[in-house]
Amino acid sequence: MLGSTVVQAVAAVIALGVYFLPAILADRRKRHDLLTLALFNACLGWTGFGWLAALYWALQPNPPKDVATEVNETRRVVRMRTFSTMLIQRVQSRTSRNKNER
Repeated sequence: MLGSTVVQAVAAVIALGVYFLPAILADRRKRHDLLTLALFNACLGWTGFGWLAALYWALQPNPPKDVATEVNETRRVVRMRTFSTMLIQRVQSRTSRNKNER
């Protein structure tokens, strides 16, 4: 009787470990969105698709901490490059126009 209870307890611990494997992997990989992933795993992990999606998510590289700031910075750099390119083209066109007038 006691032996079967111990076996059941060990089986339950192993089952929980496998069930929460995506969250455990995310924790080991120091993901920034660990809480969201763990909640997703807890709520939808009982479906095969939910568990596989959580596992895939856990194995992805860390997202940037502040995506909005990174997007705005990228846009600013692109605007600066565009402005610089247009300014250079304008200067070159004026220079060539001035040379033609002489």
